[in-house]
Amino acid sequence: MRVRQADISKKPVSFRLAVAAGRIKLKPATVKLIKAGKVEKGDAIAIAETMAVLATKKTPDLLALCHPLRVEGTEVTTRLLRDGVEVTVSVSAHEKTGVEMEALTAVSVALLNIWDVVKPYEKDSKGGYPSTSIEGIRVVKKVKRTEAA
Repeated sequence: MRVRQADISKKPVSFRLAVAAGRIKLKPATVKLIKAGKVEKGDAIAIAETMAVLATKKTPDLLALCHPLRVEGTEVTTRLLRDGVEVTVSVSAHEKTGVEMEALTAVSVALLNIWDVVKPYEKDSKGGYPSTSIEGIRVVKKVKRTEAA
């Protein structure tokens, strides 16, 4: 089977919005360190939010068949939980194709950055991560609205 990027040349430009969410499960002690601002590498939330925005712009570089889009807005929300962090990303654009992959990529990259920043606190005595996991990455909302000229 051949690989090919979808032809969107005949599709009209529409307002596109996608919201994706996911979470990273962490030790409660690690969440307390994040909340107290005592993570050695820096502010895990600020790093995750910054990298989520950057990830929306880099999505076509990471996903082989993803069209380069002019992302017009990215909003990142993080919520500290007792046993982890939830990240939600909203991406919007006026384009011929949707922005779901940008939102999903942004959530994934944000969660990976949190893991990277807190990994010293999550490791067990053998260097493994038995209680750390990234879970539930999904699209929670998608909007396509063709606007009258």
